[in-house]
Amino acid sequence: MTDVRNMRARYRRITRFAARYLVQTWWFELFLPRIGLGGLAARGRGARAQRIAQRFHALAVDLGGLMIKVGQFMSSRLDVLPPEITKELEGLQDEVPPVPFAEIRALAEAELGVPLERAYDHVDPVPLAAASLGQAHRARLSDADAEDTGLRDVVIKIQRPGIDQIVDVDLRALRRVGGWLSRIRLVSDRVDAPTLVEEFAATSLEEIDYLNEAANAERFAQDFAGDGRVSVPEIVWERTTRRVLTLEDVTAIKINDIDGLRAAGIDPAEVAIEFASVMFDQLFQDGFFHADPHPGNIFVTPHADTDGEQAPSERAWHLTFIDFGMMGEVPPGLRKGLRRVLIAAASRDGKGMVEGIREVGVLLPSADTAELERAMTQLFARFGGMGFAELQEVDPREFRAFAIEFGDVVRSLPVQFPENFLLIIRALSLVSGNCSSLNPSFNIWDAVEPYAGQLIRQEGGNVVQAFAKQAVSAAGTVARLPQRLDDLTTRIEQGRVSVVNPQLERRIGSLERTARRVISAVLFAALFIGGIILRADDVVFGAVVMATSVLPLLHALLAGWVGRRLP
Repeated sequence: MTDVRNMRARYRRITRFAARYLVQTWWFELFLPRIGLGGLAARGRGARAQRIAQRFHALAVDLGGLMIKVGQFMSSRLDVLPPEITKELEGLQDEVPPVPFAEIRALAEAELGVPLERAYDHVDPVPLAAASLGQAHRARLSDADAEDTGLRDVVIKIQRPGIDQIVDVDLRALRRVGGWLSRIRLVSDRVDAPTLVEEFAATSLEEIDYLNEAANAERFAQDFAGDGRVSVPEIVWERTTRRVLTLEDVTAIKINDIDGLRAAGIDPAEVAIEFASVMFDQLFQDGFFHADPHPGNIFVTPHADTDGEQAPSERAWHLTFIDFGMMGEVPPGLRKGLRRVLIAAASRDGKGMVEGIREVGVLLPSADTAELERAMTQLFARFGGMGFAELQEVDPREFRAFAIEFGDVVRSLPVQFPENFLLIIRALSLVSGNCSSLNPSFNIWDAVEPYAGQLIRQEGGNVVQAFAKQAVSAAGTVARLPQRLDDLTTRIEQGRVSVVNPQLERRIGSLERTARRVISAVLFAALFIGGIILRADDVVFGAVVMATSVLPLLHALLAGWVGRRLP
């Protein structure tokens, strides 16, 4: 009965937190701008975002479970969330308190069906790592198991007791919040929140099934079989169940341990380029990728010294991936679109980039992309090829002005997220973050351009066909050009040519409506305050003046709402 009450209380804490800050966001970001007080709302936006992030941080650490995962995802969305939020949620995973070993032992023995002393020669009671869904302990296999597997030192991942029930409650709460978000037009026009929650749910349920993780590890290993750049820990299937996973201990230098890499004679800048290349292979070649490549899941493993000579081209280290609970798949159609986006980015082709984005499925077929093509072309012309260090030297005012304009264009378009797209974004965000920490002057173009060239060579036949198709299309346009020029000349002579800019007309109309609402808001404030002052001398007259102020208030509140619904 206590557990039921605890789960109900957990559900209420999550939904109340979401409801409170959704209302707050609605008030500041929608209501106040509607009555002409957008400047007031914008004044404390950064501080409000930071307070919300701090309180969510505290809630996530207290509750654990999927709330940690939600915070991790938010901290990686540098593209859409302000730095006040992402910075506050950094390192959230590292603050998860461990479960007492007695509880972990009880769950492991129930799963394996034997005491730990029989299953393993030794288990370290001090956790190697504690995560939101489980924790890891170092162990040694018994002589018999070591002889069968060829392994001695292993790591045991054991789920947190009761995590199934916690995940179920968290998902019910998140589905409720997703339903609320779907009723907010500002959100629903751009994001299908319930679908995103379901995608997050599917990933989370797979992540608490260690048999699924073990199968993912073996599939990942097969994709990189014979590739000296990557290794994967072996699975001890005899000591693995849905809630207990035993695998080879491959602990080495964390990918973000700059001092450790240099001490081992490894150049961090070289690691950044290799890591980006390996992740590109997963996304654009194999279509099966590690969706959680944060520093705790990637090791740089130096090769052991041998008496044999090492080939000059062979590196003295490789990348070791662990934790395959969160994996993503890129279907062939989506992979083709992503390859096109990468090639367009490498060649600074704004139009090709937009076409690739449309092929990926992010833009709905009805989207008018002329403004986006122009913005992409400007983006490549001004900032294309710059690394993160160079971008930091750009005048912040120029960068901010372009970001506002570019953001307005993107927000005006109808978008959707294909299946697994959030995992792709997460993976690329973490790749970018890891590479920048390894080498602050890391330039993503240095990794993208040679890789795009490799893709072009692989698709040589398709590129030739595409070029031929464009040549035929251009020839057709040239052939029709004289007739079209003659038609245009005739229309000009007859005075039948007109120029229409619907976007400009809409903006002018919006400004006019806003101006009228601001006047109404000011008139309301004047009448209301004046009525309060007059009531001191004449109660009746003051009350009449205050009542009259309701009319301009209604106009200020409703004019924009009605205007948006008029054709």
